[in-house]
Amino acid sequence: MDEDTPEGTTPGGDGREPDADRGPLTPPRTDGGTDADEPTEDVALDPWGSASVGDYADLFAEFGIEAFDEVDDDVPDPHYLMRRGVIFGHREYDAVAEAMANDEPFAALSGFMPTGDPHIGHKLVFDEIIWHQEMGGDAFGLIADLEAHSARGMSWDEIDEHARNYLLSLLALGFDAEDGEIYRQSDNREVQDLGFELGSKANFSEFEAIYGFDGETNISHMQSVITQTADILYPQLVDEPKPTVIPVGPDQDPHVRLTRDLATRVRYFKVTEAFASFELDDDERRLVRAAYDALAARDEENDAAGDADDAAETDVRCEDAAEWLADYEPPESDRESVDLAAAKASALDKLEAGGKEPLRPRVRFFDRNATDEAFEALIEAVEGEKRVFEGHVDAFDLTRDEAESIAREVEIDHDGFGFRQPSSIYHRFMTGLTGGKMSSSIPASHISLLDDPEDGYDKVKAATTGGRDTAEEQRELGGEADECPVYELYAYLLAGDDDELTKEVYSECVNGERLCGGCKEQAAELMREFLEDHQEKRAEAEELLDDLDIDLDSDRRGTGGEH
Repeated sequence: MDEDTPEGTTPGGDGREPDADRGPLTPPRTDGGTDADEPTEDVALDPWGSASVGDYADLFAEFGIEAFDEVDDDVPDPHYLMRRGVIFGHREYDAVAEAMANDEPFAALSGFMPTGDPHIGHKLVFDEIIWHQEMGGDAFGLIADLEAHSARGMSWDEIDEHARNYLLSLLALGFDAEDGEIYRQSDNREVQDLGFELGSKANFSEFEAIYGFDGETNISHMQSVITQTADILYPQLVDEPKPTVIPVGPDQDPHVRLTRDLATRVRYFKVTEAFASFELDDDERRLVRAAYDALAARDEENDAAGDADDAAETDVRCEDAAEWLADYEPPESDRESVDLAAAKASALDKLEAGGKEPLRPRVRFFDRNATDEAFEALIEAVEGEKRVFEGHVDAFDLTRDEAESIAREVEIDHDGFGFRQPSSIYHRFMTGLTGGKMSSSIPASHISLLDDPEDGYDKVKAATTGGRDTAEEQRELGGEADECPVYELYAYLLAGDDDELTKEVYSECVNGERLCGGCKEQAAELMREFLEDHQEKRAEAEELLDDLDIDLDSDRRGTGGEH
């Protein structure tokens, strides 16, 4: 899940060049000038490596992460990390936003690998979980202790100590332990049992492709990956399957992608849109849909005009669709991420082979893992016109959503999981206070949530800034807030929910009205106040943590050292 050292190089601000005449930004953003249409380099996402992304726009093109801007208007009362662009991307978060807006069940989960002290980078994830809990979601926080032991070689005594510190900070920041759930991977038998089932649908070649595992990778490390997929799906074992969001840094996206695949593979039924006896893939299906819609609309126009010659032949046939599709040019938006020529050629082959078979939209249920009893129950549950085949059922009077609901209900009634694919949101990495990457191995680059408040003050005062070489240049040209770790502190942490403060800091900086000395002094004072308040609340959370049903004195034995 979330790395112990979420490192990265991401400038703050909105990515525009400083302009002395520019007014305050609304809202302040920290997107580093990314442009989803202009990927610049290949990106490798390693959950255990040095967490760094050169250009977040590359993630849209390389991995299919979608821009958060596309859904932020659907989120009721969005968190300030959303408003400021710190949360920059998502996978299917619209399902969570819809559930939130309609007061329907949803959940949020993220985990923490206890390999060091919690720091301000981890606070992003703490805050995201807590906000989703406050918005009505079921909230889950987990300690990824199996991962820490297998992937980082941490001893169980070290894990226990760090786990306690993570949980105290999570509670101090506002996590409601009575309403939510906190657990250790090693103590959650439901997670381990689920991981065993999910593991039956995964294979080593996937681990090679996704994570770069090879013959030197230890088996426990591989097991910890499957355990994390079970963690991600665990909230759906509680009460019912529901939209679930996993807030993480982008380096953790490989876990999300694998889990989304496994959630689909363990389902009893696959529900797709079909048009005839043959099967289509997603790209072919879009093309055939376009052909059907155009031809059906033409037939409706003929019927409405009372054209006797055409009215007798209103059914769309496969050969008709092939003729129409041969001359079809899809809109530009449909050509970006698919091999259009290949999809069109294969769709034409299937349509031409279909000849005079009617082309008629339907919903198709494929039997993936269903028991005989579950398949028979599905047949009974499908109302209206249907056709039953060996291994699948075609329904003509159901919408896709209705079909998905029926498939899930039948699956759950017959001891299946009925999982929904998990959603995710992605936040930017914080720049180190010394510039470059934030690293727990470089104390001056980060602020631990356990730091003495005076040490936190001193680290901010010593931080690198985006200021000019002289005060005169700063007043003339303005500061470079877009590349300033101190501005990031305001945007990510110190301003809290106060957007006006971040607007003020940014505008005054880039317009030359704010000098770095005073800006750092203000930030350092705010950091000292935050750490003082946080550590007081950590002390208050000690008793609460002791009362929770979580064992922080593991009696496990291990080899210790690197595995």
